[in-house]
Amino acid sequence: MNTQLFTSRMASIPSISQSQLILKKPQFISSTKSSLFMTPISKPTQSLNLFVLKTKKVVVAAAETTAASAPEEEKSKKRYPGEGKGFVEEMRFVAMKLHTKDQAKEGEKQAQEKPLPKWEFTVDGYLKFLVDSKLVYDTLEKIVDKADFPEYAEFRNTGLERAESLAKDLAWFKEQGYTIPEPSSPGLNYSAYVEELSKKDPQAFICHFYNTYFAHSAGGRMIGKKVAEKILNGKELEFYKWDGDLSQLLQNVRDKLNTVAENWTREEKNHCLEETEKSFKFSGEILRLILS
Repeated sequence: MNTQLFTSRMASIPSISQSQLILKKPQFISSTKSSLFMTPISKPTQSLNLFVLKTKKVVVAAAETTAASAPEEEKSKKRYPGEGKGFVEEMRFVAMKLHTKDQAKEGEKQAQEKPLPKWEFTVDGYLKFLVDSKLVYDTLEKIVDKADFPEYAEFRNTGLERAESLAKDLAWFKEQGYTIPEPSSPGLNYSAYVEELSKKDPQAFICHFYNTYFAHSAGGRMIGKKVAEKILNGKELEFYKWDGDLSQLLQNVRDKLNTVAENWTREEKNHCLEETEKSFKFSGEILRLILS
């Protein structure tokens, strides 16, 4: 083939421009890249699944947190027995639970002693009980008169005071020729305890104040009646008499106690209630002096 023919044929082949080469190259690369990115089709789905899973975990965790906090919220909204009627009813409820069934129908405590009707009373034992009781009432009444805490002043001159009445009874016994004993350990210990308590713990002191006066107005009167029948020829002592209507006097003090407790936190109220068992322990030791 001569040079002229070769040149003529070469000239007849369509030429490839620079722009065509540029277009061809991206098409090839694009095709290759598309195959690389489109092959693992499941990966975006897995990512989506992971996102949904994490979202579910967050929702579950939030639900668990809410569930865990629910008991705390329920606890803060918990209604205590008697709470709807005022704090005095709460104190009464706790006190009743510490009675035995033969003492009160709401009692739950196991009886460890003989029932009251079977007790053997003596004048000497009864005088010890009256002397130690007077010491405790003297202490309580001095505390409210002094009023280290303002709320104590609410309980001055309530009509429930017993110290003066006990002084009259002891004077009567002395006139009958009986020797009046000195206060003994039960009365001394209880008096010292409430006096110290009153200086630093008003909620606990109020618990002892309530139980001492209200217990005497109920069970105390029953004991007094039994003692009078057996050893005093039915004489009613001043200890068991009140000026005015007792039920109204008690209601007036209930109202004052409820008003004072309205300013307490739930924790302070519970602290007051927790002192009930100690008040029963101290008063029980004084009561047992009747049998000595």
